[in-house]
Amino acid sequence: MVEGSPLRADAQRNRARILDAAEVVFAESGPRASTEEVARQAGVAIGTVFRHFPTKNDLLAAIMKRLLAQLVEEAAQRDLFGFFTHLVAQAAARKTVVDLLAGSGMDIRLSEALGHLEAAVGELLEQAQSTGAVTSSVRLPEVMALLASMCQGAVHGGWDEDLQARTLTVVFSGLRRDRQDLP
Repeated sequence: MVEGSPLRADAQRNRARILDAAEVVFAESGPRASTEEVARQAGVAIGTVFRHFPTKNDLLAAIMKRLLAQLVEEAAQRDLFGFFTHLVAQAAARKTVVDLLAGSGMDIRLSEALGHLEAAVGELLEQAQSTGAVTSSVRLPEVMALLASMCQGAVHGGWDEDLQARTLTVVFSGLRRDRQDLP
């Protein structure tokens, strides 16, 4: 199939089933997960997996791009604090895929998808600042750093829901407080 050309309906369904199965398989088995198990879980032949995703790297990149696209859609339906809370809660659920990407040394180019997410968070920040919910001294790079840090904590910190809620309260308090003392 030519790059950029639309997939047939059955090919689109197979691709979605493969991505759904891959998320489950990698969450259960971690980096040892095989593409054969993904194919089995998706109910397709291994050749179908390789037609869509020639390498495991391609499959992981597609999972991450899809997750990032879902987050952009979800950002449009929430305010900054609601999105922040949702993203941190989802981080642990996506732990295995995030760990695979972070520790694999794989060359996965996600800059365009990350750019869309950053733009969506930027819109949420602007909305929150225009309503006075967030101080005007807070900038997008700070919010993105806080999101990344909180997600890392949720993934690797063994946080329970209570610790997560308390930590979010501290972060949100800092976003709301008059921060004129910042450079």
